[in-house]
Amino acid sequence: MTSLFDSGAPARLLFLADDPALVRRQLAGEALAPADAGPLRHDVSTDEITPVAILSYYDARLARFAYTGLQCGGQAPVEAGAVQAAGVQVTVAGRRYGKGSSREHSPAAERAAGIRLVIAESFERIYRQNADNIGLFTSTNPGLAGRLARGEPVTIDELLAGREPLAAAILRSGGLLRFGQAHLRQARPVPFTDGTRPMTLYEKIMRRHLLATPVTPSDPREGDGCFVRADWRFIHEYYTGMAAHLLDTTFGADLALQARESIVVFEDHTSYVAESPAHLKAGLVPNMRAMCEAQRAFVARHGLRSHRTLTDEEAARDDGSNVAGISHAMVAEHYALPSQVVVGTDSHAPHSGALGCVAFGVGTTDMANAFTTGAVRTTLAPVLRIDLEGRLPAGLTAKDVLLHLLAHPDIRTGGGVGKVFEFRGPVVEAFSVDERATLTNMTAELGGLTGIVAPDARTVRFLRERRGVEVALEPWMHSDAGAAYAGVIRVDCGALSPMVAAPGDPGNGTALDDLPGPVAIDIAYGGSCTAGKREDFDHYHAVLAWGLEHGLAVPGHVQLFLQYGTTAVRDYCRERGYDRVFAAAGARILQPSCGACANCGPGSSTDAAQVTVSAINRNFPGRSGPGQVWLASPPTVMASALAGRLCSWDSLRRQVGG
Repeated sequence: MTSLFDSGAPARLLFLADDPALVRRQLAGEALAPADAGPLRHDVSTDEITPVAILSYYDARLARFAYTGLQCGGQAPVEAGAVQAAGVQVTVAGRRYGKGSSREHSPAAERAAGIRLVIAESFERIYRQNADNIGLFTSTNPGLAGRLARGEPVTIDELLAGREPLAAAILRSGGLLRFGQAHLRQARPVPFTDGTRPMTLYEKIMRRHLLATPVTPSDPREGDGCFVRADWRFIHEYYTGMAAHLLDTTFGADLALQARESIVVFEDHTSYVAESPAHLKAGLVPNMRAMCEAQRAFVARHGLRSHRTLTDEEAARDDGSNVAGISHAMVAEHYALPSQVVVGTDSHAPHSGALGCVAFGVGTTDMANAFTTGAVRTTLAPVLRIDLEGRLPAGLTAKDVLLHLLAHPDIRTGGGVGKVFEFRGPVVEAFSVDERATLTNMTAELGGLTGIVAPDARTVRFLRERRGVEVALEPWMHSDAGAAYAGVIRVDCGALSPMVAAPGDPGNGTALDDLPGPVAIDIAYGGSCTAGKREDFDHYHAVLAWGLEHGLAVPGHVQLFLQYGTTAVRDYCRERGYDRVFAAAGARILQPSCGACANCGPGSSTDAAQVTVSAINRNFPGRSGPGQVWLASPPTVMASALAGRLCSWDSLRRQVGG
């Protein structure tokens, strides 16, 4: 049996401790016993493993940046190059390791730095799948740390014991690309027979897209690894260079891509990179430009459909032909249809689940493999039913519901990891597709594989009015009575009040009225895929227009930013005159793209003392700059901008008397 470490000497471990001094001591050469490491960091995000500003690197240079964003006790104890210099072979952390972005740069940086194994209480789905795909071992067995510290052998068989067979096979193959070329080139659809037993909508869609391969079951059950055909595969500039590099170095530049017509390429993270404090400080703007050029070269070489970024200067010259925006929002606006499977290199790909399709995020190697074989790796996931009951009070939004759900004890402890969230109930039925998209988009923060809402008349109307597409829903497009669920979470939406999530994690949700005291703000940001849709901008406009009518103004010390999610949203706002109200309120209006949400544009903090209230989906440490980020709904963000402190619109109206 092959051991992961053959020398017999103690492995070099790095415990990601809450105490930053312990982390520094280990990097300086001290070997800690597991009992001496103290409490370990939970919820380590991919933003902390590899900060977004360094994602222009996609080769061996990533080794220098492993854990440079890690926050321990309010400090960042890991300097560039420290992990590699210390010879770390094994990382040990707490629960829900690898939260957040789908960036494969994180396990790639760990592996490049010399790490062979990551041990944690639990892992987020995309992170662990990305690690499998590049041959980085992971384990939830805490006892391994002590054995490795003592120099005892740990075999590959031990590490793979209990792993799902497909994951084990990929790791034994040395990664997904080699595995794919050996086993997936001849994958074919599996015939589907409906009515054999009650099924959820998710399972019905998956089984209609299932591929038969020599290494996966023809009738997979919950937890089984499998491959599916995707109706749409999309990628953006943070990942295309890495995917091209992987493909070229593995197969050569002449490799043909499968079903090119179903591939869409986006530039959506670099519109404002020249104004991004993080990129400017690190001198990375030229790298980002080169990254975009690498994507454009890949698009040209393979003749792919693409949407280019839109800067302020380009927008001023735009004749309306440049259809641009955030990738997953654009997919919902232009491509996805009910009952389809959509995959993208972004953890917020579940956005399109609002249309009744299965949409999920994958890593770069997963997408590179899908480009070459047409097969997308996934696991048949359990389904959680989320019943949104009652009637949502006026002024509350889907974001308030999600922040409440994120704070649910079962979700906080990882009960949603890897699951499908099926949203249903009278509140969901009353929600527009834009609001449903907030729910499905943020299943990434819930830890889920995806979120889904059964298509209905609202879905059909959305497709007709927004896209000019007529869709006839088929009778099977719903979950069957008697379908099996992993659990049910019921939310009495009538009992909710405006919510915020305190800095550090989207799960730090609390009712705004329960805050112990006022929280002054410096920045208010409305935008992102989660909150850059038409209905979100209806809320921004309603609050700011009301404020102007009542003589309110954004205080001089507060910076207000509004960023459209897509050009269609921008045009909608212009047609209704919203942009004039936004300008009168003192907002800086930004072209459609990702921005402060991913720390790549205006609206990010520049100082640790700054406090931001934001409608984005994540507030992990360093996610939007060094300051503190509170998450809130679109109305709460705008009311807070007017008040200069965290404040709901209802509370502000009571104070003003309007």
